[in-house]
Amino acid sequence: MEASRRLQGVDGVAFGEASLDFFRRHTVFASSEGAAIDQTIVHSGGGIEATAIRDGEVQRRSFPNSFRGHLRAAGYEHIRTLRLVEEAERTGREAVELLSAKDCPSEVTTLVLDSNQVIMQVHESVGHPLELDRVLKMEEAFAGTSFVSPEDRGKLHYGSDLVNITGDATIPGGLGSFAFDDEGVPAQRIPLIERGVFQQFLSSRETAPVVGGRSTGAMRADGWENLPLIRMTNINLEPGEGTLAEILGDTKDGIFMTTNTSWSIDDKRVNFQFGCEVAHRIKDGKLTDLYRNPNYAGITTQFWGSCDAVGGAEEWVLWGTPNCGKGQPGQTARVGHGAPPARFRNVQVGVR
Repeated sequence: MEASRRLQGVDGVAFGEASLDFFRRHTVFASSEGAAIDQTIVHSGGGIEATAIRDGEVQRRSFPNSFRGHLRAAGYEHIRTLRLVEEAERTGREAVELLSAKDCPSEVTTLVLDSNQVIMQVHESVGHPLELDRVLKMEEAFAGTSFVSPEDRGKLHYGSDLVNITGDATIPGGLGSFAFDDEGVPAQRIPLIERGVFQQFLSSRETAPVVGGRSTGAMRADGWENLPLIRMTNINLEPGEGTLAEILGDTKDGIFMTTNTSWSIDDKRVNFQFGCEVAHRIKDGKLTDLYRNPNYAGITTQFWGSCDAVGGAEEWVLWGTPNCGKGQPGQTARVGHGAPPARFRNVQVGVR
């Protein structure tokens, strides 16, 4: 309530919203093979959002992330680290400043993405296309398929040598962490992409034998009444080297974008575009002009192939995505993504 009050106290803010999110799930699983598994999972999170309106222009600024904020597998101790009250006035002022900002220019340039946008890129263009049920066309009618085929394992150059992506259901604090999936398979850490080359699918006991493997423990249902589906666990871009400041300092000219606001990707996960809340021009290693309504677009393997900088462990953040949808009837999964900031060359940017 105090964070919301401070947001609304900023001159020019039309709406100030603050939310907390708490989730506890108790699951019991038993099978004819002798499994007897009892798990309780707790998630906590929160965020704030300021909306500024003037002359028909609407701008929004979120902290610490959009779409319900920053969520972790944790208790109320996580809420205390978020500093929602302390950051409220700054967040409100940034929303108002965007009303007077220039629109993001349309050009092909170097793009630096903040950690909170990299995770959306991982989710949509890596996590979903590597779900084996999509690859085998079990999800074709609703969620679509994938450009990746079983024959691509160990061959497909998904990205540059700096791109290492794992699926890790064992990491503490992740919304995709658990002890056993909903087929009774133990949680695992698996390589999905190593040095840019595709290695392994997210799979189930039903689908893994089709490609000559064993389940990677990715089957989850959102309730007892629904069949489990292959879902992302914590799909992470592993850290490289350097801070965001160092990546920006090494960039002569480009655009920096942060905080997702929209996404669109085709049903094979090839062509995509993302919108962010805010962008800045990078000039000689420094952030300069403020831009509103920024958007960037690309083709999955070309985009990841253009990655030439991945931030280090000190900039790596494990974020939560609580609203991943899939299946018929639809199911919602809570998944996690860890990522540092990253840089990509020759990217089309423009206005959302």
